[in-house]
Amino acid sequence: MAGHFDYLIVGAGSAGCVLAARLSEDPTVQLALLEAGAPDTALEIHIPAGFPKLYKSKWDWDFQTDPEPQLDGRTVYLPRGRMLGGSSSMNAMIYIRGSRLDYDEWEGLGLEGWGWNDVLPYFLKAEDNERGASELHGAGGPLRVSEGRSLHPLMNAWVDAAVEAGLPRNADFNGDRQDGVGYYQLTQRGGMRCSAAVAYLQPALERPNLHLVTSAQTTRLLLEGSRAVGVEVDHHDELKEFRATREVLLTAGAYCSPQILLLSGIGPAAELALYGIQAIADLPVGRNLQDHPAALLGFFTDTETLITAATPANVELLQNEGRGHLNSNIG
Repeated sequence: MAGHFDYLIVGAGSAGCVLAARLSEDPTVQLALLEAGAPDTALEIHIPAGFPKLYKSKWDWDFQTDPEPQLDGRTVYLPRGRMLGGSSSMNAMIYIRGSRLDYDEWEGLGLEGWGWNDVLPYFLKAEDNERGASELHGAGGPLRVSEGRSLHPLMNAWVDAAVEAGLPRNADFNGDRQDGVGYYQLTQRGGMRCSAAVAYLQPALERPNLHLVTSAQTTRLLLEGSRAVGVEVDHHDELKEFRATREVLLTAGAYCSPQILLLSGIGPAAELALYGIQAIADLPVGRNLQDHPAALLGFFTDTETLITAATPANVELLQNEGRGHLNSNIG
């Protein structure tokens, strides 16, 4: 389906699905949404506790870091969703917005329009919180935000112990403060995952002006001077060109978006030269990327754990009532 469109959206993840849904509300524009992965058809995508089974599968980019000096030279596995919904289709579904202090700091640094009072209305517009609307929560938006329906006794014991140790109990990490311990709200609807693809893209796919192309990996931007006018795509081992008359929107995630820019000659010139890429714009693309490493501790317990989540009884509980061990986000 290579051709000309008003908008090209590269990557059908958390950002791309939202953009596709919003832009296609205008019936006068034509847009193509290009996704390197496949449709989100696997049951493990939609059953909340199933997401670890997606790791290192065809649904996962399966990235590894270079050896990390701070980790004694070890490499770290980086799971990233390679399907409709992107990493919102394989993450732990935890719904926590950024800190108000960070947004206000960005505004203070000169990023006009990024202060907390600027972004809050968009959070409220997106949200469909089962607690209902309030000053800090929205209701009726595309993204369902629900209480966890798998409150395991070990979780209750952990929270109670943390409170006993002196940490404040927090019933809402998106409320007035984010410090403390408690239970996350989750991006789930009826006990199942509510990814960006479920929340935004699926309802929009009925629109005739939205053209979805899967198994389409973008290899580089097409540039005329300093303007991006399209993309080159590897679609079923055939290189194709898609062109945009208005905008190319790069929404391939924190790792693949910089990669596409670098392959297109947009990045640190000296580093690109090592790979035989002529720099078109010498920019610090990919610098200062920070992730959130974690240390996992395992303990033996005589309490039943999620290892037994996939029993017939738990499958029936999820199907009939949308709750139980299979509803767990594991976090």
